[in-house]
Amino acid sequence: MLSVTVDEDNLIVILEPETPLSEVDFHTAAEVVDPVIEKHGQLNGLIVCTPSFHGWESFGALISHLRFVKNHHRDIARVAFVTDSFVGDIVRRVASHFVNAEIRSFPYDSHDVARRWVARANGA
Repeated sequence: MLSVTVDEDNLIVILEPETPLSEVDFHTAAEVVDPVIEKHGQLNGLIVCTPSFHGWESFGALISHLRFVKNHHRDIARVAFVTDSFVGDIVRRVASHFVNAEIRSFPYDSHDVARRWVARANGA
């Protein structure tokens, strides 16, 4: 399950994966994120917050994840990975070559620091 929370005042979306990611998770995330982007033109940022990365439920879920990134990366200024998992740093390094967003990793206990960094995107 993927919890999706929108802070519309700061134009931030917080994604909190609690189990291996599924195809439905990314469809649900898009249904929440897309109207916010349509209304405001862009998000200041996206925060992925999880103590550890649970992976994907299936190959189809991985494809849905990549499709979500492809369809949204131009509309998000910053992405923060808030996790103690080594995967956050790997994803940051790989994704920085393929997405427009500025990407940073933060330790899991640094939620507030990550949120402030994301909120400052585009002068917010």
